[in-house]
Amino acid sequence: MCMHSWPERARQCILGAGSAWNTSTGVGQQPSLSLSNQDAVLLQTVGITTSQPRVALGQALPMAGLCASAAFRAHLRRLHLWEFPCGTGSWNKSWSESRKKTPHGHVAQRAAGAAPGEEADVPGEESLEALMEFVSSQGSPWALPPGCSPEDQHLKELAVQSPQLIQDSFIFLFFTSLRLVDKGVSEVDEELLKFQNLEELVLSANKISEINSANLPRTLKVLELCGNKIVALQDLCSHPPPQLQHLGLGYNLLGSSEDEHLTGQFWPNLLSLDLSFNNFTDLLGLVSKLATLRKLRVLVLQGNPLALIPGYRGLIIDSLPKLCILDDVSILPDEKHRFYGLSSQPELMVNEAQIVVTVGKIQGIPCPTTLEQLESGLDSPVIAYSYYVTYEFAEGENSKGAKSAEVPKLQESSAVATPYPKSPQRDTHEGDEVQSLLQQEMSANPANTHQTLRKPWAETVECSYRKEHVVTDLVALKGYLRAGTTVTVMEEKVLSWPVIASPVENASKKGKAEKGKQKDSAKGAKPSDKPKQKKEAPAELRSDPPILRTLGARHVKLESLLAGDKLVATVCDFGVLIPERITRPPSPKEKEGKKGKDRSKKPKPEGESTASQKPTAPAKGKGKHKESPEMKEDEETQPVPLTVEFHVQLLRWTAASDARR
Repeated sequence: MCMHSWPERARQCILGAGSAWNTSTGVGQQPSLSLSNQDAVLLQTVGITTSQPRVALGQALPMAGLCASAAFRAHLRRLHLWEFPCGTGSWNKSWSESRKKTPHGHVAQRAAGAAPGEEADVPGEESLEALMEFVSSQGSPWALPPGCSPEDQHLKELAVQSPQLIQDSFIFLFFTSLRLVDKGVSEVDEELLKFQNLEELVLSANKISEINSANLPRTLKVLELCGNKIVALQDLCSHPPPQLQHLGLGYNLLGSSEDEHLTGQFWPNLLSLDLSFNNFTDLLGLVSKLATLRKLRVLVLQGNPLALIPGYRGLIIDSLPKLCILDDVSILPDEKHRFYGLSSQPELMVNEAQIVVTVGKIQGIPCPTTLEQLESGLDSPVIAYSYYVTYEFAEGENSKGAKSAEVPKLQESSAVATPYPKSPQRDTHEGDEVQSLLQQEMSANPANTHQTLRKPWAETVECSYRKEHVVTDLVALKGYLRAGTTVTVMEEKVLSWPVIASPVENASKKGKAEKGKQKDSAKGAKPSDKPKQKKEAPAELRSDPPILRTLGARHVKLESLLAGDKLVATVCDFGVLIPERITRPPSPKEKEGKKGKDRSKKPKPEGESTASQKPTAPAKGKGKHKESPEMKEDEETQPVPLTVEFHVQLLRWTAASDARR
């Protein structure tokens, strides 16, 4: 049977049942029934039912305050268990034949137009095999919607084979697994107790804030509540299912105050426990409670603040010797041996995390030499460029270590600056104005911004930055890792101007020079002696406040450190930077020379026309365009994007001996 022939064939097979069907439905839509009151009464008399639900579970749902049973009713309606090709409609040949054998068989014959004593052949009937093909074939408009379970498929097939079974009592006994994911459920009501054979209940990604365990079936073995808004476990532990083997509480709002409800007293048969991505911070307290779960074999704690502690994994492995899997990673005998004895030294476990940030090479910064040459002149300042990298970190941390660089305090120095780029490595000199501007900049930026040392320009700028951050506020650190950080490349430009001496200072300097000449004449100079050339003292410079420019900024994701990764190593790519084009204004001498050339030009005679002028032939070789070596180099060299090497490492203990270092 062709796929495109199903809607038309289905329409034909349900026509002739004495009713008027809406034929405007297309592929992928359920046919809708439109019956008159007289036809409906007649069909009910002969035992042919319409597509209305046969059970109370198919009634309309209230939208506000959705409970679990209401979400289940909505799910049943999506299965269309009482509509074509399911149900007891006239299209079901096997059901029609069974109805003909009832005491009202003569009524069915008259309704179908058959003469007394003749067998009625109701048009539109389909065999059981054809109806099952409509339900089970992939791509059929009557197939199950995405996200349905194998039990849903089995139930729909039963609605075709034995539609009389689709009743309340049967449905509640049929389901052993119930999955209501992302349905907006906010309450677990007592109607779930009707599922007497239910072993698995999945209520993930809903809006449940508290759950009353008295409304849970006693037969439950798996309870999944991941991705809700649960803040307390007291109601869940009031009447817990006694045979529960897996409890999933990941991605909720649980804290260390709920440790007391995670003991063997409430969950004696628990094999698997998921507490991932909550807010547990007390590692020693939680481990002491989990040790009472004698049958626990699988545990997930990643994403909690306590999982950021360096010795977190080692302590749990040594404290829970029967545990087989921790955070989806199998525990090997070698790992148990390396952490043996760590649980007997709880004083070594400190609630703090250690993170190392490393900034490597910067590449792709445009050379500022061209800008320097265009801006330089007789009265131009000395310009110095420097570059550094900034990143954000969690607040409330203590910094250790070495090769770290905070914002340096800029102080005035007596050293003399030489023009850049003749001496690219030079000391920066600022006065009181620079210091006040720097203080304003630091007050405007948050306290958790860190930066590398300033480096002069180079094709590859080696930052060589490494800093160890020790964080005691583990909840704040978790929030920081979830949000990520921003890496920024900054350029600092400093203008230094010659200091102009006052007239009094100039007069004193001249007086000292004349006294020196008189002393030399009194001594008498020999004719063979040559006058000595005195070295000119370097000019004193005073620097302006630094001019900062952001060359690029990128966001770096760090959430993988919460999921178990130890290192985030990335190269931030900011793209190719296009240097600014600055045109140098002409000097006074160039202006005067240009004016002289304009005057030397003779005006053309009035009688001479442009046509009488003979065109001058170009000189040999002058008209040809020759590429200079510099232009060839520019064409060959491709622009390099601005990149920065940025690493964030979460320190972990690899053995019990690391705790004593």
